[in-house]
Amino acid sequence: MPHPATALPQPLSNWRLPALGLAVVLIVVTPFLLLRQAAHNTNAAWNMVAHTHETAATVHALAGDMRNMESGALSIAAGVDNELLRSRVGQSRERLIPTLERLQELTRDNPTQQVRIGSLQTNVLLRKAHADRIIEAGADDVTVADIDAMVARYPIHNLVDEIVSEEERLLAERQARAQRQERRARVATWVAMVGQLLLLGGLLLYAARQVSHRLRAEDDAQRASARARVALDTVREPIVLLDGEQRVVMHNAAFAELYGVGDDPRGALLKDIGGGAWDDELTLRRLADVLGRGRELWDHEQVQRTADGVERTMVINARRMPLPDGDGSAALVTASDISVQKASDRRIRELNRQLEGKIEQVSDVNRELEAFSYSVSHDLRAPLRHIAGFGDKLARHLGDGLDDKGRHYLEVMVSSARRMSTLIDELLVYSRLGRSALRLQVVDMQTLVAETRAMLDANNASEAPGHAVEWSIAPLPVVVGDENMLRQVWLNLLGNAVKYSRGSEPARIEVDYHLLSDGSHQFEVRDNGAGFDMQYAGKLFGVFQRLHPASEFPGTGIGLASVRRVLTRHGGRIEAHSRPGEGATFRFTLPPAGDLPDNQETT
Repeated sequence: MPHPATALPQPLSNWRLPALGLAVVLIVVTPFLLLRQAAHNTNAAWNMVAHTHETAATVHALAGDMRNMESGALSIAAGVDNELLRSRVGQSRERLIPTLERLQELTRDNPTQQVRIGSLQTNVLLRKAHADRIIEAGADDVTVADIDAMVARYPIHNLVDEIVSEEERLLAERQARAQRQERRARVATWVAMVGQLLLLGGLLLYAARQVSHRLRAEDDAQRASARARVALDTVREPIVLLDGEQRVVMHNAAFAELYGVGDDPRGALLKDIGGGAWDDELTLRRLADVLGRGRELWDHEQVQRTADGVERTMVINARRMPLPDGDGSAALVTASDISVQKASDRRIRELNRQLEGKIEQVSDVNRELEAFSYSVSHDLRAPLRHIAGFGDKLARHLGDGLDDKGRHYLEVMVSSARRMSTLIDELLVYSRLGRSALRLQVVDMQTLVAETRAMLDANNASEAPGHAVEWSIAPLPVVVGDENMLRQVWLNLLGNAVKYSRGSEPARIEVDYHLLSDGSHQFEVRDNGAGFDMQYAGKLFGVFQRLHPASEFPGTGIGLASVRRVLTRHGGRIEAHSRPGEGATFRFTLPPAGDLPDNQETT
């Protein structure tokens, strides 16, 4: 069969992809920015160093031009005057003003130097003015005062030295700053490289983890696919997946086995599968509606002849299912063989028909029993009454003329007739207990036991005056049941306890009660009477079954059978435990009110 589509691992989450992009940006852009900033700071520092050098050089150039102009003026004053000298002096004079302006521009960021440059400018211009007069006057008109004024009155050397010293101090600071910036640039370069290595290592680790996750996800997907395939093949119900053209996409082993297809029938039309087992117009049309109209197919029955040649009744269900690879949808079709169920249904219907016949027969038997009960209660009682009545009259009629043997015969005849009448009465009671509907009502078991005890005490006082009974009755609950039937239960159980304990003096009879965990009511009647052998306990609740001779303990053998019938009608049960000579315990259980049987009348 084809392999299901392998599940792919989940894509990167929404936050991981931006994080990956940010990491790339940090690796590429951050070192570039750091190095750029470091280079900028280094260049700025060295520009300041160059600026200081330029300022010092400009000051020296100004001093040199001044000296050159003054020495030319002195030479002219001394009588040395030629064109070359005047040309050199003229060049120096022309450079003085631009040089001063350049100095002011270079020291614009230093107010102290600006003050010195201002003083220097004043002195230079004044010395220049004196030098100009000397040059213009020539050697004949120059006085010592003019030369003294030019040379000594407006000194500039101290100002030049101060300006140069300040620039040298600034140069030292700016060189130190430039060196620090250069060191910082080198550190930034190493930090950037280490950062790049760390970020690249983190990125490689992350990529390795993602690859590991992907491989693990693919492995999990393959294992899940294998498990799903095994689970699908384990299902014994045929399953097939169809596309929109009703061609087989995949199937399980049960489908292949039932319809006799190969291991890979992908692409085969469903109607051609299994020798035309699916070639049914109604079934194919309803399967087409599953994908075409989005409908679902539920419990569609079709009779198919499968690969083993057996004709089977199949229940077909189908619904649309999206394919795991996102390639559209397919129809998931399951087929269940209900041939055995159909045969069972036919068998059940046949048995129901037979049961209806049996019920009719039972109804006929019940009607016959009713007629028999009526006959027993009316037709048989009259002869028994006649036998008992005429026996008594015959005994009185004969009087003293009746010998002992005749009197014995008459007593046996009359007592047997009366015993027969008692048996008939108890049989009728037993029959009514099984036929009459339960009349459910609230029954106070405490009151019911008390009434039964009072009646038994009165009978015991008249029939066995010397028989003493000690009663121990626990608190009893209120239950739901048929009061008359439950009275029969207590009358038979307590009556048997009194009767079979007459050989034990004093007799002790205990009535106990327990509420069971399921809500059932459990009652116990214990005595210290004759007891019985447990190997005969199976006969104890049968009709006319007695474990003691009638001469020892009188009775008809119907009382315990009636007890079991009443308890069975109420959904209860009874059991007995005893040993010969050690008394007996009868334990019976009644269900909770909600678990009573349905054959009842509620009052």
